Amino acid sequence: MIQPGTLIELEHVGVTLSGKSIIDHIDLSISDNEIVSLIGPNGAGKTTLVKVVLGLIKPTSGYFRKQKGLRIGYMPQKLHIENTIPLNVKSFLSISKKASPQKVSRVLDQVNIAHLAHHPMQALSGGELQRVLLARALLRQPQLLVLDEPAQGVDINGQAELYNLITEIRVQYQCAVLMISHDLHLVMSATDRVVCLNHHVCCSGHPEYVSNDPAYRELFGLEKADGLAVYAHHHDHVHDEHGNIIPEHPRQGQEEESNSAFSKGNRDG
Repeated sequence: MIQPGTLIELEHVGVTLSGKSIIDHIDLSISDNEIVSLIGPNGAGKTTLVKVVLGLIKPTSGYFRKQKGLRIGYMPQKLHIENTIPLNVKSFLSISKKASPQKVSRVLDQVNIAHLAHHPMQALSGGELQRVLLARALLRQPQLLVLDEPAQGVDINGQAELYNLITEIRVQYQCAVLMISHDLHLVMSATDRVVCLNHHVCCSGHPEYVSNDPAYRELFGLEKADGLAVYAHHHDHVHDEHGNIIPEHPRQGQEEESNSAFSKGNRDG
């Protein structure tokens, strides 16, 4: 039975597809009003884990539990709409059963795109489309907001602005957030916990804030720097090209290694 205050809980969850282990022995819980960033390289099993959370697939092993009646708002990684379909932003959002005209207007205001209400979906920029998809997720009045690669296709300034918006939405809706990203180094500074996935949970912990980092402040400006953070990985193993674990003996004085946000190397990469 799930504990009070816990929205979802995965216990020893594994998923095997076509005889191949996609994720294995995953332990993860998300509590009320918590922001969790799930990071990992491409092919690490992030999408599979999200499908378990959304109830789209059942674990092959282990247990998945969620709060009874939990409302989940989902923002997909991408969306393809045929160019021949005459669909504007307001019409797209109105397709949802949860979408009254008042709700549509409210979520458009909340994500700062009310001026795009009658704009064709096909003509949106990457950042504008992400905000439309976020607005769609908010129509469910979510208790848990699941964001799959929300900053994909958005430049670094747009990414910082989007992260600040998500932080505001968490406060307004008093919801938890599960954010998925392939970026191993740069995460939202409001993140309470970062979970690094590479078929299993490699490591987890708090992000390191960069609000006082001169390089970040010079590059992003004071306001945008406050929305970004780096995460320090602490591994006791490395992976081969197939994701298999290879034990690593810590070198004296180097048991903890911190990755720079500007570094492109990563042990899980």
